[in-house]
Amino acid sequence: TGGLKMSRTLQVYLLAICLSFFSVACANNRPPPDQRKFRSQVIDDTIEQISAKMVDKDLANIFTNCWPNTLDTTVEFSNTTRPNTFVITGDITAMWLRDSSGQVMSYVPYAPKDPNLQNMLLGVIMRQADSINIDVYANAFNFDSNGNGHQGDYRVPPMKPSLFEGKYELDSLAWVLKLSSYYYNITKDNRMCTDPSWKSAIGLVLDAIEYQQKSTIDMQKSDKIYYAFSRNTNNQIDTLVNDVGVPGKNCGLSKSPFRPSDDAHRLPFSIASNAMASVSLAQISDVLKQGACQNSDLSSRAASLSKTLKQAVEQWGVVTHQVFGKIYAYEVDGFGSFYSMDDAGIPSILSLPALGFTTIDDPVYQQTRKLLLSDYNPYFFSGSAGEGIGGPHIGLGWIWPMGIINRALTSNNDTEIRQCLNMLKTSSAGTGFMHESFWKDDVTKYTRSWFAWCNTLFGELILW
Repeated sequence: TGGLKMSRTLQVYLLAICLSFFSVACANNRPPPDQRKFRSQVIDDTIEQISAKMVDKDLANIFTNCWPNTLDTTVEFSNTTRPNTFVITGDITAMWLRDSSGQVMSYVPYAPKDPNLQNMLLGVIMRQADSINIDVYANAFNFDSNGNGHQGDYRVPPMKPSLFEGKYELDSLAWVLKLSSYYYNITKDNRMCTDPSWKSAIGLVLDAIEYQQKSTIDMQKSDKIYYAFSRNTNNQIDTLVNDVGVPGKNCGLSKSPFRPSDDAHRLPFSIASNAMASVSLAQISDVLKQGACQNSDLSSRAASLSKTLKQAVEQWGVVTHQVFGKIYAYEVDGFGSFYSMDDAGIPSILSLPALGFTTIDDPVYQQTRKLLLSDYNPYFFSGSAGEGIGGPHIGLGWIWPMGIINRALTSNNDTEIRQCLNMLKTSSAGTGFMHESFWKDDVTKYTRSWFAWCNTLFGELILW
């Protein structure tokens, strides 16, 4: 990633410009330097080097706009007593644990070349640790105790003014572990490890994941780390059945009442989230064996939990579909029921190779991929404007560019990658940015014009 080396994806695209389906004029809409929230010379230099090699200037402009969008527009960085970075999602002025991790992940390799960028990234990790110490079951946080967000939700533990939303999502914790591990392995920055808040947060993460392995019945009998949630809404995907969700049986998997899309699960065990957690736990276990990060108890617990989740995914997450045979399910309940689909949010079943859980050529994954990119996935949509995976969060017929990016990142087929790049280019609808979703027959109908994670993820695809 980075430097002057041209990515494989970019090489493929440049060799196939003539196959582009549409001509889309995309301007360079990056904010002027004096209006950017955070500046990094190494990031700017990389953008200039890569974009100068791109024959398609519209695609180059999209890359120039998108990859630095998190730095340009969403970062509030301070470095007084220690680095502290608040990262909003874009048009929602709150910090999601998942989004903030995904938003900054592709900048980490450049940190050793830019001390200020490294401090900003450490500040994200410190802010995440502080947030987890406030509430390990929350998914999104306010800048301060301003009371913004969903304060009217019924919740155990109760809502606090510092929380924007209190949905428990296993993948949020997995993302935090992933970012911390990646940052440390690149920078070897011991400041992360010596901060008491960070190690305390890691312990709370392990506690929560372990506790959520309990059966729903056993959890209701317990008086520790109990989670419940209810929202007064006419949208059933925004609340939980009986405050705790559909029952789950103790099977080694860890429950996640809500999906990476912030929607409620139909069944309590998310296979993609458990798979990602397994990988992230193994990564953090390795970090906890090194230098100032050494903590044998936390490392051992993380390694054991990683192994248990991996075995449980293989035992309960691989199911037999009537048409496609052995596939990865989307959700299971431990009693034998499973739900087959995929959602564009990451982690997803489609993203399993990119997450490091399996390989692209894994036969079970390949069969699953065929299902997910067909009309056997209820949230795969195809129209005159493109095709791809969406989800119930926006509704039927709305394709998510994030899903298209994810499809390209998990493909070794040049034709498929070219198709994805073409759809992403046209989906920008001339704005030069990615969106949350677009209507399958009209790219000018889209949601969220400022969705920073998807913008940065597009840049990551070009750098891949």
